[in-house]
Amino acid sequence: MDIKTASALRRLRLVSAPEAVSFLLLLVCSVLKRTTDFNAVPAMGMIHGVLFVVYALFWADAWNRTKWSFGTAALYFALSVLPFGGFVAERRLKREAEDEVIASRARREGVVQA
Repeated sequence: MDIKTASALRRLRLVSAPEAVSFLLLLVCSVLKRTTDFNAVPAMGMIHGVLFVVYALFWADAWNRTKWSFGTAALYFALSVLPFGGFVAERRLKREAEDEVIASRARREGVVQA
């Protein structure tokens, strides 16, 4: 994996958790808006919207660089619109990065012929 691909995956991983948190906070703000006088939906909606757009841009860049299959790319996009999905995406991306590092070290040391 080249450095640009690794950077694209890292950016996607780093924005997935904050995007998930902002989505959950937006849901809480929506409930509070309807049950109390507290209305933070406009502010939280803006924050979540910006984070979602950033996630979508980083997702498209990662898809382009990694040459994911359509199914893998669709999974990562679907995780961005599900509550707690961003946390799942972050964990899967971290695992993939660790696996790639292990494979790279094995190839460098001559353990694996790939």
